[in-house]
Amino acid sequence: MRAGRFAQQIHVPGGAPERALAGDSAKGFAAILRIIRLAADKRLGLALAIGCAIGSALANIALPNLYGRAIDEVQELVATGGEGAVRILALTGALAVLAALLRGSLSMGASYMAERVSQSVASDLRLAFFDHLQRLSFTFHDRMHSGDLISRGMSDLEAARAYVQGGLLPLFSLVLLLAFTTVMMVSANPFLALVGLAFVPPSIGAMVWMSRQTRISALRQQGYMSDLSLAMEDSLQGTRVVRAFWAGDFELGKFDIAADKLLDEGQQGVMHRTRGISRMMTFYYASMGLVLWLGGQRVLAGSMTIGGLTAFIAYMMMLQGQIRQIGMIFGHTARAMSSGERLFEVLDRESDIKDAPSAVQAPSPAVLRFEDVSFQYPGTSAPALAGISFELQPGEILGVIGAPGSGKSTILQLIPRFYDVTSGRITLGGVDLRDIRLTSLRGSVSLVPQDAFLFDGSIGDNLAYADPWSDEQRLVEAATIAQIQDHIETLPEHYETRVGERGVSLSGGQRQRLSIGRGLVPDPQFLLLDDSTAAIDMNTEARLREALKEATRGKTIIIAAHRVASLMHANQIIVLANGRIVERGTHAELAAANGTYAALFRLQERQSAGLVAPHPAEGLEMAS
Repeated sequence: MRAGRFAQQIHVPGGAPERALAGDSAKGFAAILRIIRLAADKRLGLALAIGCAIGSALANIALPNLYGRAIDEVQELVATGGEGAVRILALTGALAVLAALLRGSLSMGASYMAERVSQSVASDLRLAFFDHLQRLSFTFHDRMHSGDLISRGMSDLEAARAYVQGGLLPLFSLVLLLAFTTVMMVSANPFLALVGLAFVPPSIGAMVWMSRQTRISALRQQGYMSDLSLAMEDSLQGTRVVRAFWAGDFELGKFDIAADKLLDEGQQGVMHRTRGISRMMTFYYASMGLVLWLGGQRVLAGSMTIGGLTAFIAYMMMLQGQIRQIGMIFGHTARAMSSGERLFEVLDRESDIKDAPSAVQAPSPAVLRFEDVSFQYPGTSAPALAGISFELQPGEILGVIGAPGSGKSTILQLIPRFYDVTSGRITLGGVDLRDIRLTSLRGSVSLVPQDAFLFDGSIGDNLAYADPWSDEQRLVEAATIAQIQDHIETLPEHYETRVGERGVSLSGGQRQRLSIGRGLVPDPQFLLLDDSTAAIDMNTEARLREALKEATRGKTIIIAAHRVASLMHANQIIVLANGRIVERGTHAELAAANGTYAALFRLQERQSAGLVAPHPAEGLEMAS
């Protein structure tokens, strides 16, 4: 039943691919042209692939005429006694073998170069896609699920690559074969050529129908693939929750629904392609039957030789293979139109956060000032911050406290420009943050989040993430300040110990301390601690505060926390409620003011004494 609820979440992008298709055909064709331009940049590989394809086509075209002439010559020799017929047949066979070897070699060369060109295009797209994702703003990532982005960067990108190999490059040999075959058929017998090519107009209609249905199916499959990626990603990332609630069957049900829908739509796509090709082949065989009947009559009437009819039928049979090739090309093109559109939709999206044309380096040291700052997350109805103003001198510590959702994390995320303010401004040394180069600004800021995300690497790799060229001494210093060095020394491989995916081998407090150490390694001008000691016990936190106090003299620090003890040493403290500053001052001033902060302070003191035991955040809500 729970899987049934999940079934309602399975969607098709755009809701109605048929309507989306009608409005987005131009985008699909534009995506195809961009893929072609990317392939055109691989000039040498593309030229070799096209050259081999053309050579293979020419070798293929020569065979029907060779067979036809041989049959006529042998027939004439047989009629006059048969002398020389064996020689003609042997020569024809040898030439056919040579032509077949040449065609096979060139065809293999064309396939090899097509694969190389397509893989090179895919590599360029893959790097560009991943690089662009790193540059897009948090606003974009807040709206897009990572499962959908993975689907676009994998399955959609593969469809674009397959088009280069199976759709674009075979087109050259196909056009050449069709053109030469048509010319040879017309030159052999215009009337039979007209009959033989009568299948082309209805086949074009079948191809257009197939292309449309294939593209609609591809749109649906891409949506289901995103859902499948989402289901798998959520299940793997939350595997401990899944095991804790014995929800393996539920997760399997979710995955099974998405997989079944993808399978059903994939089968529908195969059915559409099969129907389209079957219709074209039906029209083709009808034309072939007419050619055999009418051509046979002309042979009997003496107006056409058997060799001529044989060559004509051979050309017709060559068209059979090209019809199937056309079906494959249309299928690759239809999928590439949909996939390319989804791929370039991300690549063309500009980041909301980018450098101004005249952006400057971040001044250092510098005063940080919030001037009547308001901010509202896109898609929300209420502002996260409203009228926030404060000033922080170099070397000062600011404490920020407030109930969950009051705007603490938002203040910290505005400083490195993860988001831009809605109104007001933030300045550094009098310079608006929007006029400072992003690399310079973020290079001077270390933000340590509460959710201490660690990469699946070694402890040393995670510590040195912000400065990979740090020497071991610097890592030891940062780990010592973060109170994690003692634990590292107990590990068998010390700094080379792997932490597992998302740091699974470490406790919550250890991950937070390692995250704090990572933030200290680059020696930032601003250290922003976003409730980054919530999982650390109070004794360890006290030692950490003392170590940070000595190690960060001259640095500007902002600490967002639920514990009053984490902020008592700050030069100033601001208390937030509903995105506004409701109190500000030093710890002593706020404790004496008998307001929200004082009530929270008294509550947490009683908690420390063992008289009450609420969560610090709950106490904050009670106090407010």
